[in-house]
Amino acid sequence: MRKGEKLEIIIEGIDYPNKPYGFYGGKKVFPQGNAIIGQKIAGYTTKVRKDKIEIKRLETIEKASNEIDPKCTYFNSCGGCTYQNLSYEDQVDLKTSQVYKLLKNNIKSEYILEKTIESPNQFEYRNKMEFTFGNSEKDGPLTLGLHKKGSFYDIINVNNCQLMDDDFRKILDLSVNYFANKNLPFYHKMTHEGYLRNLVIRKGDKTKELLVNLITSTQLTFDMTEWLEMILGLNLTSKIIGVLHTLNDNVADTVNSEKEIILFGSRDIHEEIFDLDFRISPYSFFQTNSLGVEKLYEKVLDYVNESATDDKVVFDLFSGTGTIGQIVSKMTNASNVYGIELVEEAVNKANENVRLNGLENCKFISGDVFTKLDEFDAEGIEPDVIILDPPRVGVGEKALTKILKYNVKNIVYVSCNPKSLAQDLRLLEMNGYAVEKVCCVDMFPQTPHVETVVLMSRISGCK
Repeated sequence: MRKGEKLEIIIEGIDYPNKPYGFYGGKKVFPQGNAIIGQKIAGYTTKVRKDKIEIKRLETIEKASNEIDPKCTYFNSCGGCTYQNLSYEDQVDLKTSQVYKLLKNNIKSEYILEKTIESPNQFEYRNKMEFTFGNSEKDGPLTLGLHKKGSFYDIINVNNCQLMDDDFRKILDLSVNYFANKNLPFYHKMTHEGYLRNLVIRKGDKTKELLVNLITSTQLTFDMTEWLEMILGLNLTSKIIGVLHTLNDNVADTVNSEKEIILFGSRDIHEEIFDLDFRISPYSFFQTNSLGVEKLYEKVLDYVNESATDDKVVFDLFSGTGTIGQIVSKMTNASNVYGIELVEEAVNKANENVRLNGLENCKFISGDVFTKLDEFDAEGIEPDVIILDPPRVGVGEKALTKILKYNVKNIVYVSCNPKSLAQDLRLLEMNGYAVEKVCCVDMFPQTPHVETVVLMSRISGCK
């Protein structure tokens, strides 16, 4: 087998996250892009190794027996969705099996795998969309949308995207048409020249509040008054409570705020989770599925309530904007909840929300988890239960080694990345903990992503 040869394979499995494979001549074959189990595809080899082959997908020769027509017109060109050609039931089964396979290959505990919790909505569930200005082909007209599948530079308009609601579509349409008529240049990632960079829209599902944030460079000066008036004049279901103009000259392809201009209203929106009110800043992390996050936090509460005794001290590590910690402080018998988060803005917002919700047994601290735990030790503060909700890279050996010294009876681990979860669980298991229960929560329908909640208990007699 040489590079450039054409071959056909049947997709026999999908490794997390979204890595389909088949077999040819006894070697595992990985095609580029999306595929589902049962499809027969053809492609040209791009890499041939001793134990694997990579191919550039050419065509689908046969559909899978359970394949359905995707709802979204952009499915084959946009990189946002992966599994729209599967029924939702099949999507959930696939994600659950991927998590189970990763855990099976990494841990030894005999645990209860609970039924996966499904998202209340399979479409139009996103409360945040981050769009990029660009073009879909070189020297083409201005576009505003998401990256073309497999491309770093090409941007396609997604005004009929099925993951967002009609309010998002109206704001997107108006903005791209307006700025195209003004002939304003978009910011080129390669040359770092241009003006228009991003449009970010956030909403509160329950509060029906909308925040619109336009991000540009400072390479031009443009009066946003007309655009603002047109945005505020849209007939929307939710209410726009803030419009921002953020200036960003950072060369990184991320939304950064070097200067922020409030064009209208407030810079924050509110969202309600259970009976708590959360104020969300333009750049703070907040789960993108507001209705789904209640399902996630219900499972966290279940596991915390199974843990330890009354008046327990809870550590909420990698706490972000503090949603989990505040919910635990109000809805369990915890005497005190302490959260630690590296991002200072997130901590400031978390403590602001603590005051907003009138919680007296909850406090959030900014800093590195490892360092701040040392400070807690110096003050004689020790946990009865630890909640871990780390970023995608996981907790890591350094912080886990420190956490293990507390010898707590229970750890509740919330993960957005089953790969790093499995690695961390293996280390915890090697140091005297056993996995008791695992529950997947599908927060991101149509995509390969899934949240997982794990309850771990210290094995009796281990220290």
